[in-house]
Amino acid sequence: MTRKIAILGATGSVGTSTLDLVERNPERFEVVAVTAATNATALADIARRTDARLAVVADESRLDELQAGLAGSCCHAAAGEQALIEAAAGDAELVIAAIVGCAGLTPVMAAVEAGKAVALANKEALVTAGELMTRAAVRTGATLLPVDSEHNAIFQCIACSRKEDVSKIILTASGGPFRTATADAIAAATPAQAVAHPNWSMGAKISVDSATMMNKGLELIEAHYLFGLASDRIDIVIHPQSVVHSLVEFVDGSVLAQLGSPDMRIPIAYALAWPERIPTPAQRLDLLEIARLDFEAPDLTRFPALRLAREALGAGGSAPIVLNAANEAAVASFLAGEIAFTEIARIVERSLEANDLGAPQSIADVLDIDQTTRRRVATTMQAVCQ
Repeated sequence: MTRKIAILGATGSVGTSTLDLVERNPERFEVVAVTAATNATALADIARRTDARLAVVADESRLDELQAGLAGSCCHAAAGEQALIEAAAGDAELVIAAIVGCAGLTPVMAAVEAGKAVALANKEALVTAGELMTRAAVRTGATLLPVDSEHNAIFQCIACSRKEDVSKIILTASGGPFRTATADAIAAATPAQAVAHPNWSMGAKISVDSATMMNKGLELIEAHYLFGLASDRIDIVIHPQSVVHSLVEFVDGSVLAQLGSPDMRIPIAYALAWPERIPTPAQRLDLLEIARLDFEAPDLTRFPALRLAREALGAGGSAPIVLNAANEAAVASFLAGEIAFTEIARIVERSLEANDLGAPQSIADVLDIDQTTRRRVATTMQAVCQ
């Protein structure tokens, strides 16, 4: 049976990988809507290739470009936030949520409110609005399918188990490009060094998050909401080979792990076809070639972002939103060459210490807290740089 899908963030890395799988399995999937932030030309090409009925560019100034690219096709062009919401809540049965950052929060929530199956590649949705979103999913019957390799691995491991049988989950982290670097080398890190991930091909922002290990901290918060486990039942271990994507320990002492090559098409394929599976062109795992699997504890001194994320999860309320917003703003400044690498975590910590914002009661509150935090970061940044 053909599954109707919408791809939010179709021009990004997750969107591109999704399209590769969809185009390899045309009999299984029908693309009904595709979206992009600003790249109207690439979006128009995708819409034509997939015969999508709706293409939405978030940047309204790019609508004319999108319309020109779709001239003569049967695809409707639209722009802006309301159009993104319509793409998410429309005809699709499965929504691939791959918009980076809080820009994807409103359309993802619209898909959840519409009772869709939502494949979450946007971790910010649950980090900033986890309680609101999981409550809405229970109310509407929406299904949240994790696409992050770690959460997808956990999802696969517990697929046939009861929640009460799970003792703890263990997220693995590659350690990023600075895993073995000294504190002095980390302090002097350049943007080019920070985005040079040893195993995964990712965008600049998420690559920097991997280098600071904030990415794993955000995944800790996301895992709490996805699987309903307290912080003390979620461990993080460094695994430089990126072969074991995560593990689940059960109450009887059994531990299940999901292994695979570091190719995002594997978790995306699982979400696309769930509860079935489809073939992928990902490289097959050769354990004899790998020969060894190493694990080590994370260094919270060199990588304080992990501690900050766990503290934010413990604090609850607006703290995870502040953590995410301050981190996004600080990473952008680092990539622009305005601050040093180690100042990213310092800015986040000061933002959390100064946080006096209440718990969000709605998505509008989440977005208000996010924007307030970003405004405050400018002042915080000045203090850090003095």
